[in-house]
Amino acid sequence: MLPPARCGGGDGDVGEDTRDRIYDNSGNPPLIELAPPLPGRALDCGCGAGANARLLSARGWKVTGITLSPGERERAAAHCERVLLADLEEDLPDEVGRDYDLVVLSHVLEHLRHPERLLGAVRRLLRQGGVAIVALPNPLFYPIRLRVLLGRCEYERDGILDETHLRFYSFASGAALLERNGLHVVEAKAEGGFPLWRIRALLPAATVARIDTAACRWRPGLFGRQLLYRALPDGRPGAER
Repeated sequence: MLPPARCGGGDGDVGEDTRDRIYDNSGNPPLIELAPPLPGRALDCGCGAGANARLLSARGWKVTGITLSPGERERAAAHCERVLLADLEEDLPDEVGRDYDLVVLSHVLEHLRHPERLLGAVRRLLRQGGVAIVALPNPLFYPIRLRVLLGRCEYERDGILDETHLRFYSFASGAALLERNGLHVVEAKAEGGFPLWRIRALLPAATVARIDTAACRWRPGLFGRQLLYRALPDGRPGAER
């Protein structure tokens, strides 16, 4: 399972706990692929230790990161033009600025009690033609369904059933969340895999990739481990620059 980037939020204990954590991973390449082809100014909300900022900066993006963790802020600074310390449950500080070409929300919204506040801010921060790209964990991914069928549904340190997740979204309800908060979804897909088990290691990588892609296109809510969306503020045209 993909280790999600974190923001602050949740109840007091969760927020305090995440301030002490440093979440570092290899980033979220399937989400970053949804970014516009021409680089500009990007805001990475819940930037963690800067893994997604590293991927974006390698493509020429100028990234501002936001995190709740001082430790993450220190590490993310290596990949961002600047990193702001803020709680995404609260109003974003004025120094965030405006007119971003891209806002990244990679495994962030499920940690928030009031995600609509952040989404409203994102809509206002994007310039005309700007894009928001969003990743959510899929609680209906087939391994989770099997566990629930067997009577198991324990929270974990990370992954889809992360102990700091406050909300769960399906493929449809994730899109609906964005739409009702002023972000028009222009692309929605899932990234995951078909249950090939041991056969996976015997097949050519290209064949496995085609099977996984077809399965996620056919049943994104079943075979997707994460749900991916590209959205425009208020449905305005001009995503591609």
